[in-house]
Amino acid sequence: MEKTTRRSIQAAGTRDAIVDAAGRLFTADGYVRTTIDGIAAESGVAVQTVYNSVGNKAALLSAVLDSAAAGPGPQAGVLEFMRERTRQAADFQALIDVLADWFVEVHPRTAGINTVIAQAAAVDEAAARLEKERGQQRLRRYEEAAAAARSRGGLSSGMADAEGAAAIWSLGHPQVYRTLVQDSGWTLPAYRAWIARALGAALA
Repeated sequence: MEKTTRRSIQAAGTRDAIVDAAGRLFTADGYVRTTIDGIAAESGVAVQTVYNSVGNKAALLSAVLDSAAAGPGPQAGVLEFMRERTRQAADFQALIDVLADWFVEVHPRTAGINTVIAQAAAVDEAAARLEKERGQQRLRRYEEAAAAARSRGGLSSGMADAEGAAAIWSLGHPQVYRTLVQDSGWTLPAYRAWIARALGAALA
């Protein structure tokens, strides 16, 4: 049992090193110029270890995005800790604050890799599938947030949970953050204030 645990820890450490290396190279060199050979060299492992631990380039993109979204340090997956934050929201405004705080927290961490994914999707079929699947995943997950808003007095206009999810998805989209903050020079506090007001109005 002890040997199995040690091997699992070593395997997790190897995977983390590979994902970290992939993130650095994707961000610095772009998707096309980054190679599995380069990621292996950067992380100090054999090429086959990259495939065995994570997978192909599209799988590496996905893993880098997950790592960036989760943030530093050991913690539960994004879905789990967002569900916990949602459960702790006492009323509608508290839920809006949870969503606004999350977008301010996650977008600066994921902006770089999301840009790489968008660029890769234009030239690589697997990356395009990844971008589409992640968009659909976010849309499905936001239905839980919309339902939580309804249970706290929101969506009183007759908007369905799926429509509420679409509003959250649209307002909180990474491209919106990129356009407002990175391209137009909005500060994070200004972005946070805007998205809180917009979400509050859309889901009220």
